[in-house]
Amino acid sequence: MNKPPDMTQLSLYAKREPVFNRRIDGKFRRIKWAIMALCLAVYWVTPWLRWDRGPYAPTQAVLIDLAHRRFYMFGIEIWPHEFYFVAGLLIMAGIGLFLVTSAVGRAWCGYACPQTVWTDLFQHVDRLIDGDRNARMRLYKAPWGPAKIARRLVKWAIYLAISLATGGAWIYYFADAPTLWTEFWSGTADPVAYATVATLTATTFVLGGFMREQVCIYMCPWPRIQTAMTDEKSLTVTYKDFRGEPRASLKKSQKAPDVFGDCIDCNQCVAVCPTGIDIRQGPQVGCITCALCIDACDRVMRDIGRPRGLIDYATLDDSEREKAGQPPTRHLKLIWRPRTLAYLAVWAGIGLALLFALGTRVHTGLTVAKDRNPPYILLSDGSVRGAYTLRLRNMEGRPRRMEIAIVGLPGAVMWTDDSARADAARTLTRTIPADATLPLRVYVVAPPTTAAQDFTFRVTAEGEARETALSEVTFDTPQEATP
Repeated sequence: MNKPPDMTQLSLYAKREPVFNRRIDGKFRRIKWAIMALCLAVYWVTPWLRWDRGPYAPTQAVLIDLAHRRFYMFGIEIWPHEFYFVAGLLIMAGIGLFLVTSAVGRAWCGYACPQTVWTDLFQHVDRLIDGDRNARMRLYKAPWGPAKIARRLVKWAIYLAISLATGGAWIYYFADAPTLWTEFWSGTADPVAYATVATLTATTFVLGGFMREQVCIYMCPWPRIQTAMTDEKSLTVTYKDFRGEPRASLKKSQKAPDVFGDCIDCNQCVAVCPTGIDIRQGPQVGCITCALCIDACDRVMRDIGRPRGLIDYATLDDSEREKAGQPPTRHLKLIWRPRTLAYLAVWAGIGLALLFALGTRVHTGLTVAKDRNPPYILLSDGSVRGAYTLRLRNMEGRPRRMEIAIVGLPGAVMWTDDSARADAARTLTRTIPADATLPLRVYVVAPPTTAAQDFTFRVTAEGEARETALSEVTFDTPQEATP
C-alpha cells in the first residue's frame, strides 16, 4: 500500500529566481523606448509647465489644488460640483483598458503601465552598472567582495536617486512647483510633503528595484481581469508551435529539415523577457505582451535564413487558419472586430459627451439653503420674513458683478446682513471675486396676506457674457398654499 506524501516536507513558498534579461534591439524595443521616454517626460515635466489664467488664478498648467478644491488642466478648471468630469475621465480610462485588451491584449502592461516603465528604467541601470545578461548572472553568483559591494552601492544609489525624483515629482502636482521646490529643500515645506515623498520613494525603490515582475505576476489584479476579456479573436503575442515544434539545434534541424520545426531552441525569447517566462509554453499570467521576444526571434530567424513570425502577434483563430495552410490575416483587420468597435464607440461617446458638457457649461453658479428653524418669522406689522443663505459662484478668472433678483412671490423684497431693511428691494448687486464663491445671507419679507409658495432666486452676471443661474426655493407662511 502506497503511503501518502509527507505534507510537512512540502512548501507553499517558491524562492524567487532573479530575472537577468538580455538587451535586444528591434521594432518593439524601439517602441518601448519611445513610450518610456514619453511617459517619464510627461510625469517629470508636467508640473513645471506654466499656463496664463490671468492675475487671479494659479499659473501652473496642471494643478490639483486641494486647499481651494480646484483641478486645473491647462485651459480647463474643474470645480467640486463638476466632479462628473473626473468621473467621466476615470470611466474612459477603464473602458480604454478594455479597448486595448480587446485589440492587442496586455499592451498597456507591456508598454505604458508605471510598474513596467520604472522596471524597464531600473533594468537599464542594471546593464549600465553590471553589464548585460551574462555579466549580471556571474556577478549575482559571485561571493561578496569589495568589487561586488561597490557595484551594488553605486547601483542602489542610482535606484534611490530615481526613486526620490519619482516621489518628489508627485507632490508638485498639488502645489505651485517652484515654490514647493524651494520650501522642500529649505526644510520649510509641510510635513505631509516629506511623508509623501518618503513613502513614494520607498515604494518605487522596492517595487521597481527589487520586486519587479513579482508585482505583475502576484500583486497586480489586472492579469486576472484581462483573462476574462480576451477570447480566441484577441491579438496577443503567440508562439506558433505548429511551425516551431519539434525543436532541435540548428545543426540537427539542417540535417533533417522535414523532421524538425523552425525553433532551434536558442532560448533568446526567454533571455530577453523582462518577466523571465518562456512564451513557448503558451499564454501565461507573467506575459505582459511587451513583444521583445518577437524582436529576439525575428533576429534569429533572419540570421538562419528562415521566415520571421515564429513568435508574433496573432489570434488563436488566425493561428488555426495559418496551421491549416492559409495565409495569415493582416493585423489591422484582426483588430477591427465588433467587440473592439463596441468598446471604441462607448469610449468615444463618453468623450464626446464630456466635451459637449465642457463646451456648454456656464461660469456662474447659485445654490440656496433655506433656514429650517424657524421656517419663518412674523414681524410686528404682520409681514412674514424668511431667511436664506445664497452661495454665488464666479468661475471666471476675473471679478464679476452679479445681480440677484426675486422671481415670483409678489410684493416681496429682500435685504442682507450688510444693509438695512429700509434699503430692501427686489434686486441687489454684489461683486464676486475671481474664481471664488461668495456666501450671502439674504432676508426676504412678504406682505401679511402672502400664502406659502415657491419662488426663484435669479442671478445674472453682468458684462459681455450675461450668464444666468436660477434656484427655486420655498417661502413658508402661516397661510397654506391655495390648491
